Amino acid sequence: MKRGGRFQPLHMAGWLFADMLLVLALVAMGDQGDPQAAEKRPAASSSAPADGKEPRHTGPRAVVRTPVEVAVDAAEGDDDGIVRALRDATARYRGRQAAFVLTFGRHTDPGAGGRYAHEVNALLEKARPDMFRAATTRDFWKGGASPGHADIEIYFYTY
Repeated sequence: MKRGGRFQPLHMAGWLFADMLLVLALVAMGDQGDPQAAEKRPAASSSAPADGKEPRHTGPRAVVRTPVEVAVDAAEGDDDGIVRALRDATARYRGRQAAFVLTFGRHTDPGAGGRYAHEVNALLEKARPDMFRAATTRDFWKGGASPGHADIEIYFYTY
């Protein structure tokens, strides 16, 4: 008796398990609140707390989807110049904390562009320790004939 052409329900068990796991993941993700929407809601009391301190955040911290884009121009190997340029470029975002940073080093050679991006990323914490502490960084190359230039995309936490 040949069994090759018959339907075997046991073969579907793996697919059923995978589908159920997918549904469970979607339900779990859908259950999360939107931290940006929570920030837009007016507070229950419009007056400031009696102690004058900032209210404590109670919702989950998330990453803002839209990056802040800045540019840095400093010669390769000039650590002090890169740190100064980073401080100038990020001055208006003081007080915020970066979740992750994508740095695109411009150069005609991909290797040199990637090395410059790595050099800039290595100096982020030196330039702004509170902003870039524990931030995830990635080095990329961006074609261009202007070595010593990096385009940086910073994704900040919501608070």
